[in-house]
Amino acid sequence: MASSSKRPRSGASEAADARAAQENVPHVRVAVIGSGFGGLGAGVRLRRAGITDFVILERADSVGGTWRDNSYPGCACDVPSHLYSFSFAPNPDWPRSFSGQPDIRAYLEKVATVFGLRPHLRFNAEVLEARWESEQTRWRITTAVGQWTADALVSAAGPLADPQIPDLPGLSSFPGKVFHSSRWDHDYDLAGKRVAMVGTGASAAQIIPAIQPVVGKLTVFQRTPAWVLPRRDREITQLERWLHGRVPATTKIRRGALFALRELQVDAFVRHPGLLRAVQRIAERHIAQGVPDPALRARLTPDYRIGCKRILLSNTYYPALAAPNAEVVSSGLRELRGSTLVAADGSEHEVDAIVFGTGFHTTDMPIGARVFGADGRSLAEEWKDGMEALRGSTVRGFPNLFFVIGPNTGLGNSSMILMIESQLNYLIDALATLDSVGAAAMQPTARAQRQWNLELQHRMDRTVWTTGGCISWYLDPNGKNTLLWPGSTTSFRRATRKVDLGEYELVMRGAPIASRAAQEVTA
Repeated sequence: MASSSKRPRSGASEAADARAAQENVPHVRVAVIGSGFGGLGAGVRLRRAGITDFVILERADSVGGTWRDNSYPGCACDVPSHLYSFSFAPNPDWPRSFSGQPDIRAYLEKVATVFGLRPHLRFNAEVLEARWESEQTRWRITTAVGQWTADALVSAAGPLADPQIPDLPGLSSFPGKVFHSSRWDHDYDLAGKRVAMVGTGASAAQIIPAIQPVVGKLTVFQRTPAWVLPRRDREITQLERWLHGRVPATTKIRRGALFALRELQVDAFVRHPGLLRAVQRIAERHIAQGVPDPALRARLTPDYRIGCKRILLSNTYYPALAAPNAEVVSSGLRELRGSTLVAADGSEHEVDAIVFGTGFHTTDMPIGARVFGADGRSLAEEWKDGMEALRGSTVRGFPNLFFVIGPNTGLGNSSMILMIESQLNYLIDALATLDSVGAAAMQPTARAQRQWNLELQHRMDRTVWTTGGCISWYLDPNGKNTLLWPGSTTSFRRATRKVDLGEYELVMRGAPIASRAAQEVTA
């Protein structure tokens, strides 16, 4: 279990505690938003650093984040289990090489218990507003269950938190059942129903094979087909699990091999997309084996380079689409007329239920509209021309705001847990640096943030996500990739190992942040 020793408080922190007590508002060193992998990981690392004065604010009634919300039929991870887990909390008992949602959620519940995070969790505490108070050099966080003040704020809400449903004419008057893949209605029986699946992304590729055998008819609305590779999934044998439990080094070796394999693939995604041709040939053979009908096969074959959009893994997706009760509409959904769905190609389809697999608010994270920085501007306003941060972690004008899975930290081929742990390293070093220099807060300089993002976007220009010939959810409305990291997880680990004070302005207790105009002049 993680250490629970408490770091001595500075005089300034004690004064903040006293002020908050007078207001009858609890004050903490750190407030964390979200209790998925990022939020729980932050809690573990804070405790290990000797910081026990923190809360984890969760809007739901249990931990798990996206692995709590996404409970749709067939939900599983497309990253091998032994790599999709914390390095500090290996799990020898993963049942499959690609484990399902129930097992991942159970793992997170166990992490919360084993590492002593339960006392720090505050459930049903949706963050309504977080505002930086310059005079007090602290964050004031207003939630559905009350207020807190905090020296530092960690946003671990994640990009896959808030579902996105298109605003379609007639949707509000549809007489049947409607829900998003991340808000699955388990009380609604799909058996024998005419069901529309809108979207063909990662969630849809798992839902379609799971529901196709039970529905009366399945109509799939596909705007753009995805490349799909075979899923090398299997049960982890009892012998393997016994060995991993008795000899922990074997789990590390397995994890290391999985990590190395994915690091070797990075070059093809970020520097030499032509190397992906061999992978694309595997995907083409996979379509040919799963879809006998040449006309359907043509509709399911993308016209862009593999890797430009997220690559899907499934052995059952193509056979489900080729089944007699399935129909693929090679067009998006345009409008609804009662129970009739009208596609962009003009075709009409009668359905009883609609499942939206239309993704999330990723390039416009909703938390941005609720976080207000030193000059009163919201993060959403700051990011109106596109999200950006220094090292994916901090944003100018928002002192002591730290992101876990921030802008340009996503991956196209490996485990996000690797990126999360790197950002947690950066967070802990930042807090330790503030203590060591006696500062109250820190924010990146305009020059450092600008330079980091100019270099990052320059590297993005040659990636498959830019050159592959597709429009993906990685891109914001301006066509800028603000989600993915154009490099290896190893290079990101190096970039976030230590805080470089040369990239930051330090804020002393009680010293207000300069106006934006003054900031730009000094930058």
